[in-house]
Amino acid sequence: MNITTLLGGLSPENFLQEYWHKKPLLIRGALTDVGPWVDFGVLSELAQQEEVESRLIEYRRGRWQMEHGPFRPARWRKLAASDWTLLVQSVNHHLPHIDEILWRFNFIPYARLDDLMISYAPPGGTVGPHFDAYDVFLLQVGGRKRWQISSQHDEAFIEDAPIRVLKDFRTEQEFVLEHGDMLYLPPKYAHYGVALESGMTYSIGFRAPPAQELANQFLMYLQDNLRLEGVYADPHLQLQADPARISEEMVEQVSSLLQQIRWDRQVVGDFLGRYLTEPKAHVFYDSPESPLDEQTFLLQLESQGLVLDRKSQILLEGEQVYCNGECLATELTDLVCWRYFANTRRLSPEHYISSMGPGLYEGYLSGYWHLSSLL
Repeated sequence: MNITTLLGGLSPENFLQEYWHKKPLLIRGALTDVGPWVDFGVLSELAQQEEVESRLIEYRRGRWQMEHGPFRPARWRKLAASDWTLLVQSVNHHLPHIDEILWRFNFIPYARLDDLMISYAPPGGTVGPHFDAYDVFLLQVGGRKRWQISSQHDEAFIEDAPIRVLKDFRTEQEFVLEHGDMLYLPPKYAHYGVALESGMTYSIGFRAPPAQELANQFLMYLQDNLRLEGVYADPHLQLQADPARISEEMVEQVSSLLQQIRWDRQVVGDFLGRYLTEPKAHVFYDSPESPLDEQTFLLQLESQGLVLDRKSQILLEGEQVYCNGECLATELTDLVCWRYFANTRRLSPEHYISSMGPGLYEGYLSGYWHLSSLL
């Protein structure tokens, strides 16, 4: 599909300039050919798996209730005919045709692209009026759903609800989305979706880490990578009248030692390469059950090429290549090929050079990528 069709006739450049982070955009008929629908039958099976993140949200007798998966099959028999929503995160990790839809949004840098979540709701199903801290595309698949949106700044939530539901939502615009319609919303734009008919919402979400999270993760990175010189010492220690007091001399010396903690752009770039490709806690990779030896692997690579695992991410920063939280050992002469692999998520035989072999074999054994013929 042409990106301009996905964006309602806008070029990616126009979309980024006029709408991204700025204002909503309703796109009729954005994407109607989505392959096999990921309906309740598919989602409920995924939500029973340990490695899949899922939630069930119900609104009963005026109260919000939320449960986290994995769910037992018997749980589905207790559901009412309306007023509930099943949400499953990162469906792109589990279904190839959903992964293909996610990467159609490659006009946004991969460092920002997060996952494709799918929710199913019967009539009346909703998660209440809320807002997200990140950009989101909401694609309707099957059925009809009413969306009300608001640019309001009142962010007060219902206090005893297990989810963040806005206490005072004031509708400014209203749309009914049918199959293939899509709504883009910038961060902090309040929205309230209610299913009019049974159907799915495919939510393409983007990463927008809070400053506090970035700071916490960066400090952990420094903890793992920082090496300070020196040791605390007080050879000229004098008797204190008040032995329970931390001396000014100790404060000054420790302050001087800690001033060695410094970082520059290169350090921040390395941190981001590792942090932005780090798999989420529930993500695991499947190593080949009967791995090929390195020579056989390289021979097949030369004829078949590789495809990146759906759970893997490769990002580039300067001349460094990062994959799944690691900085890969690569040669400068290989950088063009790694760039191709990162951008297309495939490595065709003509873009492979032999010096990449050892690193590619190691990634193959880890399950980070696979020979194309095996998919």
